[in-house]
Amino acid sequence: MLPFQNNTGLYVDHYELTMAQGYFLSGRYIKSACFDYFFRKAPFGGSFVVFAGLSSVLRMIEDFNYSESDCAYLRSIGFDNQFTDYLRTFSFRGNIHSVKEGELIFPNEPALRVEGTILETQLVETLLLNILNFESLIATKACRIRQAAGDKLLLEFGLRRAQGLGGINASKAAIIGGFDKTSNVFSARHFGLESSGTMAHSWIQSFDDELEAFRTYANYFPDSCTLLVDTYNTLQSGVPNAIKVARELRKSGRQLIGIRLDSGDLTYLSKKARKMLDEAGFNEVKIVASNQLDETIIQSLLSEGAPIDVFGVGTSIATGKDDAALDGVYKLSFFDGKPSIKVSENLSKMTLPGIKRIHRFIDQENIFCADGISFEHENDYHEIYHPTEAGKHKNIASCQKESLIHQIMRDGNSILEAQEPKTIAAYTRSRLQQLPKEHKRFLNPHVYKVGISENLRNTRNDLAKQYLKKDLD
Repeated sequence: MLPFQNNTGLYVDHYELTMAQGYFLSGRYIKSACFDYFFRKAPFGGSFVVFAGLSSVLRMIEDFNYSESDCAYLRSIGFDNQFTDYLRTFSFRGNIHSVKEGELIFPNEPALRVEGTILETQLVETLLLNILNFESLIATKACRIRQAAGDKLLLEFGLRRAQGLGGINASKAAIIGGFDKTSNVFSARHFGLESSGTMAHSWIQSFDDELEAFRTYANYFPDSCTLLVDTYNTLQSGVPNAIKVARELRKSGRQLIGIRLDSGDLTYLSKKARKMLDEAGFNEVKIVASNQLDETIIQSLLSEGAPIDVFGVGTSIATGKDDAALDGVYKLSFFDGKPSIKVSENLSKMTLPGIKRIHRFIDQENIFCADGISFEHENDYHEIYHPTEAGKHKNIASCQKESLIHQIMRDGNSILEAQEPKTIAAYTRSRLQQLPKEHKRFLNPHVYKVGISENLRNTRNDLAKQYLKKDLD
């Protein structure tokens, strides 16, 4: 995340600093703590989330410190001199454990935990939530669009519609979720992505006629020429002129790469354009479609037999349309050597105490069948229990299991091996192949089983009774 090149200490909500000052002045700031990151509901009516943003979070936490000018600003808005003097030498020195970036995760799973002092684990809350929630939202949307598009090429070009600088990380998250290229040159350079783009209608409008515009463009980009054919009349002008330019390129030993449709009935126009191109002998010319596309529209176009080879998606991918945000939260689960819990009379709102791990259980056909949440030290449990519904449980003794949680930061230093977004995307694809089809449906997907160990269930229930009894007393 480039806007913060040197220090990210002010990437916080005000209340984190007030709490941190309170911890410091009261002498509680060195007490140990552990926070969990999880979400309660999958976006877009789906059943899972593609976990993304981990590499961005680690880079920013490594740079989490306060400059002299930062401390002066904090003093100017009322923070204590002793506290700001402490912040001048502050850096994050905690540990982070997490699932892999690109992993498929499910509601209420503690996908990431932060361990350290209460002060440092509290201060990184907003930064962590901001990045993980946003990138995971976009990667999940991209994954859904990839599912709809099958093996068609997907181009992301949502920067102009993104929420400000969020568009920088949105492009990376789109690639993790399954897109092939981006129009975002800034992100392509910074994250090692492949950028792509052709022309806008303004290019064609700036010439006296469409054919001249096409010829000029082909002259300068003979090896990567895709022509936008709907500026005036797609079938009467745009496609015929593109075919003329394709013939001229062929004579010079080159070929037209594609035509782009950006308006109108995309099924009808793509079928007509395909026929015209094929009859002219240009079967190899691809058809690119854009214009407010999302997974539902792409699925509909392909079901109607639209011969579209490439989909360009902008607004819906960069903004995570129609879900404005992922509801990921960051909750204290361990403090000063003891498990901690947020109680509620609504069991679904009650947090899971203690330092935990996630196991994924896999059947004999290498397909995911359930996830189990347990205390970190537990490795040999054979039954998982529904977190909120008494009587529901599942025996997983016959399943293989793998631990999903790995240490990725030690003493404030990342120990995670850097990976390109394309490598992370390949991991996501492999995990999707192991997820049963019923969990990947767009409409009413089957709920994936996530259970808790008996020890964890009993500890949560005992703590809940203890605290609720205190309230009643």
